[in-house]
Amino acid sequence: MAAASLLRSEDQFLCSICQDVFTDPVAIPCGHNFCKPCISKHWDNNENYQCPMCKKAFDPRPELYVNTLISEMVTQFRREAQHEPNIYSSDQQAAKPGEVPCDDCTEPKLKALKSCLLCLTSYCQTHLEPHLTLSGLKRHQLILPVENLEDRMCRKHDKPLELFCKTDHTCICHHCSYSDHKSHDVTPLKEEHEEQKAELKKTEAEIQQMIQERLLKIQEIQQSVEHSKNAADRETAEGVEVFTALMESVQRSLDQFKEKIQEKQRTTEKQAEDFIKELEQEIWELKKRSTEVEQLSGCEDHLHFVQRFKCVKAAPSMKTWTEVSVHPPSYVGTVVRAVSELEDKLTEEKKKVGGAELKRVQQYEVDLTLDPDTAHPDLILSDDGKQVHDSDETKNLPDTPQRFSDCCSILAKQSFSSGRFYFEVQVKGKTEWDLGVVRESINRKGDLTATPQNGFWTICLRNENEYEACADPPVRLSVKSGPQKVGVFVDYEEGLVSFYDTDFSLLIYSFIGCCFNDKLLPFFCPCYNDEGKNSSPLIITPGGSCGLEEWGVGWSVGL
Repeated sequence: MAAASLLRSEDQFLCSICQDVFTDPVAIPCGHNFCKPCISKHWDNNENYQCPMCKKAFDPRPELYVNTLISEMVTQFRREAQHEPNIYSSDQQAAKPGEVPCDDCTEPKLKALKSCLLCLTSYCQTHLEPHLTLSGLKRHQLILPVENLEDRMCRKHDKPLELFCKTDHTCICHHCSYSDHKSHDVTPLKEEHEEQKAELKKTEAEIQQMIQERLLKIQEIQQSVEHSKNAADRETAEGVEVFTALMESVQRSLDQFKEKIQEKQRTTEKQAEDFIKELEQEIWELKKRSTEVEQLSGCEDHLHFVQRFKCVKAAPSMKTWTEVSVHPPSYVGTVVRAVSELEDKLTEEKKKVGGAELKRVQQYEVDLTLDPDTAHPDLILSDDGKQVHDSDETKNLPDTPQRFSDCCSILAKQSFSSGRFYFEVQVKGKTEWDLGVVRESINRKGDLTATPQNGFWTICLRNENEYEACADPPVRLSVKSGPQKVGVFVDYEEGLVSFYDTDFSLLIYSFIGCCFNDKLLPFFCPCYNDEGKNSSPLIITPGGSCGLEEWGVGWSVGL
């Protein structure tokens, strides 16, 4: 019955403008009562100051004062409504640390279930009941319990922050919209919430997409690591197989070398042993004769002495040992010959290893074309852009920044800033040349010093048979026979530039630990014609097969 009484009396305390229980009730001269914020806003939005109910006009605008009697009655009404028993209540718990307590509870304060944005109060289930049953309070906006509800009030006007100023990107109250933000783009906080919520969903979708991209990148990196591990295991297995075979080969060569030495020594010992046996036999026979001579010397029987003398005096047939000797075998050059034979065998195996490596790098072959805009004025290019040689005649070409002015060189059109690439160049018939890769930013004017510090990773031929790696200082290269075709392989991330003699599948030289930090371009220098001695062109050719099955070399070192 108490609840019914409250519901019947609720209409007495409703503002006809907001249809809610009075907030700061005021009475205007005609006697009608309104919430002070409601009637103030109504008059702010109209030129005439009329009563919303009876339409009576006032001039000037009446001063508004809170009706203390009605205000006290409203306060009492709310207090009675809040203390009505809750027929839907269940066991409630006291607020724990970190939980929002009910503002209307006496100690101990119960845990709040909702906070009212209009009342700026948090309620437990019991004190929340009026907001669930009274029609005026039902229109209040309830949210999950939050602390510091005063932060939701405008500090200037002490009113709820119900609007959003898009111009200043801040929350404001209704009074702010008529004063500081009068000409700004203002929207209800609910609409801005919905708009930002939609943007938040879009942001969440973007975040989820970024997460998926990063998960895919992690998967890609993990796969790269797995591929690297597989490659490392494969390379290790092949290396172990090769080195095991090489060590076995070296051991066999050592065993054969020792066997040859020991065979010579056995032969010498056998010869000496035969000589000694023969000498010992002759010594025995001589001792026997010496005994017969000694016995005959003491014989006084003249007849017997004369009869035996001839037999005893006759010398047995024996070898003349003056020229006989045992000569120790000569070992001069034995070690050198053995090492030379081993070196030849190791060279063959090195060729096998080089062939397998060359086969691998050739899979990164790229199609290059020479760039005429970079060519020194003396150079002549083929129509297909694959060949270049010096003409000994300087053409009249524009001296553009990309053109070499003094160095008889040219670059490829293609540039590389990541990954791996490989190309082959025929150098047959030339007495001088330079090949390799350079940074795009190298100096192309005047005399050039080709070193890695200056952005050059190249090797060169001078005087027909002098090969050098253009390092600082230069490195003389041991090249047994002049290569007819040179392969160039670059691993940008690894910082590696390698040069190969493709005919013999041999590594000529490698720059390692390089720091590129720029685009790389293939570099070609056919050098000057030298009165026809160096007239052969540099020719970019397709990579050839090194005669080994794809990725497979059998490491059976049969030495």
